[in-house]
Amino acid sequence: MSPQMNTSFSSPTQTIWMGPDQPFVIIGERINPTGRKLLAAEMAAGNFDRVRKDALAQVAAGAHMLDVNAGVPTADEPALMAEAVRVIQAVTDVPLCLDSSIVAALASGLAAYRGKALVNSVTGEDERLDAVLPLVAQHGAAVIGVSNDETGISEDPAARFTVARKIVLRAESFGIPRTDVLIDPLAMPIGAVRYAGAALFTLVRRLRDELGVNTCCGASNISFGLPDRPGLNASFVSMAIAAGMTSAIINPLEPDVRRAIYAADALLGHDENCARWIAAARERASASSVAAPTATAAAPASSAAPRSRPRPRTASADSQ
Repeated sequence: MSPQMNTSFSSPTQTIWMGPDQPFVIIGERINPTGRKLLAAEMAAGNFDRVRKDALAQVAAGAHMLDVNAGVPTADEPALMAEAVRVIQAVTDVPLCLDSSIVAALASGLAAYRGKALVNSVTGEDERLDAVLPLVAQHGAAVIGVSNDETGISEDPAARFTVARKIVLRAESFGIPRTDVLIDPLAMPIGAVRYAGAALFTLVRRLRDELGVNTCCGASNISFGLPDRPGLNASFVSMAIAAGMTSAIINPLEPDVRRAIYAADALLGHDENCARWIAAARERASASSVAAPTATAAAPASSAAPRSRPRPRTASADSQ
């Protein structure tokens, strides 16, 4: 595990590092209108209040970077991306990951961004590589290379490795150093693809040991369609970190996930003096002590156990 694998990202006031001997990088996934009707409607109307709140909440929860997606159907995505970048950089100083399949939106976001951004993403198709990589090189950004191409997503980790190597070599031909290429090994739903987790862990090890690149994935994909997604996501991300993964796009508001990441960092020696683990434990204890009197005051006067009653359904956070 060479220090030559270390990758940096920056805003005007902050630089973070990613690498095999660095703490795991949490990239907050929440600023994405896909599946969030209220967020999509507000962004389309030029209202970025929820974007600001999501940015601040994720950073407060421990996100080191924020993924920014402005893919609202029928809206002007390049304009929305640029405005989202400006709005977020006005309220927080963490680096950003600009997320779009539209090259014009990536170009617009990079033009508005101050610092060294991460571009999400490029796949292994020649046409896509030739469109995105010059843009990444022009702005001195880093890029996520997704390990699929025109043949689709292979279940064979060896086939995905071949695509990853092609992306890395093509990026180098455009003057993008290997340190600025992250590979997404593709987290597929284990409910549909039985060995998706095992294949990803195998591929992450090869990407680290043979290509010498950092890795990133959309971690929540692994649990799609299954119950107790936060619990499954937490176990997955801790195993992925042990295999060598250095970052993930994930929801930092899930306490199980945060705890798993902090634990993995401590166990791998990436948390000096276990400082983050201790701080997080103290924060949890403090929150519990504050909540305890409220819970006591709300308890029924009778010593008999209350009968359970149906709770009203509330809107999912993903729909807002």
